[in-house]
Amino acid sequence: MVVIRLNRGGSKKRPKYRITVADSRRWLGGKFLEVIGHYNPNPRGTEQKVVLDLAKAEEWIAKGAQPTPRVKSLMKMASAAPKA
Repeated sequence: MVVIRLNRGGSKKRPKYRITVADSRRWLGGKFLEVIGHYNPNPRGTEQKVVLDLAKAEEWIAKGAQPTPRVKSLMKMASAAPKA
């Protein structure tokens, strides 16, 4: 099964996450099919909290990919955010 999930990066106590499309059998930091955005829970300055390509996310969901609950909430945040 294909899933849309978070992939942790960043340094100790400063997490940053990539929103990736991957095979569910792969380990969380392993190979992925595509990066469709990123999430920074603690943005500084002009950094954005959520950057997500909603068109690609909807395309993958139409193909059968299952987003995790956290990614679903991030998709809602990204769609409600004002476009710059």
